[in-house]
Order: sequence, then C-alpha cells, then structure tokens
Amino acid sequence: MDKMTLRDVDLAGKRVVMRVDFNVPMKDGVIKDDTRIQGALGSIKYVLDNGGSLVLMSHLGRPKGKGYEPEFSLKPVAEYLAKCLGKPVAFAPDCLKAADQAAALKPGEVLMLENTRFYKEETAKVKKTDDMTDEQVKAAKAELKAKCEEMAKVLASYGDIYCNDAFGAAHRAHASTAVIAKYAPVAVSGFLLEKEIQYLGSAVENPVRPFVAILGGAKVSDKLAVVKNLLTKVDTLIIGGGMAYTFLKAQGKQIGNSLCEDDQLGYANDMLALAKERGVKFLLPVDSIAADKFAPDANTQVVTEIPDGWMGLDIGPESVKRFAEALQGAKTVVWNGPMGCFEMPAFAKGTFGVCEAVAQVKANGGISIIGGGDSVSAVKKSGLADKMSHISTGGGASLEYLEGKVLPGVAALTDKR
Repeated sequence: MDKMTLRDVDLAGKRVVMRVDFNVPMKDGVIKDDTRIQGALGSIKYVLDNGGSLVLMSHLGRPKGKGYEPEFSLKPVAEYLAKCLGKPVAFAPDCLKAADQAAALKPGEVLMLENTRFYKEETAKVKKTDDMTDEQVKAAKAELKAKCEEMAKVLASYGDIYCNDAFGAAHRAHASTAVIAKYAPVAVSGFLLEKEIQYLGSAVENPVRPFVAILGGAKVSDKLAVVKNLLTKVDTLIIGGGMAYTFLKAQGKQIGNSLCEDDQLGYANDMLALAKERGVKFLLPVDSIAADKFAPDANTQVVTEIPDGWMGLDIGPESVKRFAEALQGAKTVVWNGPMGCFEMPAFAKGTFGVCEAVAQVKANGGISIIGGGDSVSAVKKSGLADKMSHISTGGGASLEYLEGKVLPGVAALTDKR
C-alpha cells in the first residue's frame, strides 16, 4: 500500500482523529459480536502507547439522519471499549459539539464521539420524493454537499492527524471517511485498513496461483461486477448459494421454486461464455438439498434437478466434494457468500463443508481470505475462524475491492513520500 500509515507519523503529544468501524450488532444495548472492536484495538493501542491521544468516531446502524435515536447510540460501545482498554473512554453526546472535550485530551486519553450518522450531512444522501423536480434534487444535493464539507472540517479540527481504520466504511465517500482527509494536515491508514488492503490487494492484483474464488449468497445482481472482474483474475470460480440457480436455469436445468433472477439469465450465459473464452474453470452445484418450504422443519431431499414445488436451500454432498477437490492445491482463495441458508441446521452442511475445505488451504501453505458479513458469520459458526489467513471486517468494501473499484476512504489518504 502506497499510503502513509500510523508508523509514518510522530504521535507524541499529538491528537489523532480516528475513523473506526464500530457498526457492531447489538440487542438491548448489548454487543453481540465484537470482531470489529477487537480489530481496531491494534491501532488504538499503538496511538496511546506512543504518546498520542485519540478522538474516535464511527457510525452505528442506519439512523435517519435527523438527530439522536437511542437504539443507535454509541455510548454502550464506548463503555465496552473502556473495558477492552482497561481505561476510561470519555463520551461526546454530539459528534459536532465536541471541540472542548477534544482539546482537553491529554496523552493516553480517549474520547468517543456519538454516531456520525445522526447528521444527514455525514452521508450527504438526498432522498428524492415524488413531488421534487430534478432542479430541486440538484439544489438539495448541492446544499447537502456543502454541509458535508463543513461537517468534515469540524471533525478534522479535533486533531492533528486523521487516521482511517474503518475498512468496512472505506467504500463510502462520507464526511468522516473520505471528505475529512482534505481538511486534515495529514491522513494516514490504521493497521486494520492496511492489513485488509494488503490481503485483498495482493489476492486480486498479484495472486499466488492457483487462484480460486468462491461466491455465494442470494442474488447474482449483488455480484454482477465481481463475477466479471474475477473471471479476468482467477483460475477457478466456484458459485453456490441462491445465486447459483440463475446460472443453472441459464444452462437449462430444472430449478423448481428456487431463487432465480430471470432478468439476469442473459448475463449468466455471458459469464459462462467468458469463463470458457478465458480458460477459467467455472463450477456450479451438481446437486442440491431441496426443501418443500422455507423453514427449519421442511421436508428435504438431495436432487440433481429440483422438482416443481421444491426449492434449493443448500448445495448437496456431491457439490461439496467437487468444490473441495477444486480447492485442493489452491494457493490463494477468496470466499464471499455462503453456499446455502446455513442459519438453519438442515441447510448448513454445504457452507460448513466448504469451510473445512478452505481451512485446509492455509494448512497447506496457501492464503485464504474470507470477505462479507454472512461468510464471516458462517466461518465463526463452524469454529474454523482461526484456520483462515484473513477474515475481512468489511462486507460491502471487500466486494467493491473485488470488483476492482477504488475505495474513496483509501484514495483520500496521504501518499507515502
């Protein structure tokens, strides 16, 4: 990565404004999965251990941008972080009115700002209503963009250094992720962001071969650009999950009532043709676990083609075997998206079977990268998380990176001299 990192700046006596991704799953104020918090601790501790103080900012959930909403408050996250660090974490109840609290910080102290998305200028996203003309939309966008710049200026003023360690939000050109970099004296990457870019970047740009990508999840339309970009990079592409049925239908297979995007059948055929043209091995399921309803207690059967009234909710045992064989000897594997509805035990075998095969890649000296929320959940549920080389903290960001897109939150950082 040719961007400056925390290692490239003197932190002693400096205040660092750090964008973290503390968008963690919570229920009744209790954090259910602290992966993203744990992931940021390396950068946080480095700043504090090297004589700096910290102003942390993040979003949480999808508030409407109309001010405080209690269920999206970061206060419980600040309290949890204090336990992780073994020191107090001060809290600013308004992210844009924290100048005095930030200025009062002494080396080694931490301040957490309230949810940046309580302000709609954070995302600068205009929702068009039916009664708005194009001119009004344009004017609203311009006004919000100006407010976004002002918000970024305020956030930048809280410190001497801006650090982005929020890979999960790096694909957004928001006030606190990308725009802020324009107003900070220097903008550097944290260690988590650096690690994500190193793993995903080397996998996509300079993979050790054979390079195998596995894509799953519900919809082809979510991964249109990813499939096309990966077909120019990989030796083998494996497709499972709900998205596989669109490809199978395009090949003329019977898919019953399985999930299918009929408007993507032409695209599916184009991708199968592209794979053939480029000499990429394109693997689809050869059997499925079919169910008579979408429920944990459904009747199931293993089939090669799915009868009417039944739907495919997981890949079958023969598919698991073939996918595992394709992963043997792989030196780089990128996996995004589960093979079936793994949340229901009856349809988890495919995803967990692929999990075991991917775990072998690292054991055999290869690199395995897991990206995307559901894949990460599946790997954790399987108990094999520690057998993977890298588990990405950013679902949308890792997908956009695999598409070959430039991430605004990374592009905005200061280049190494």
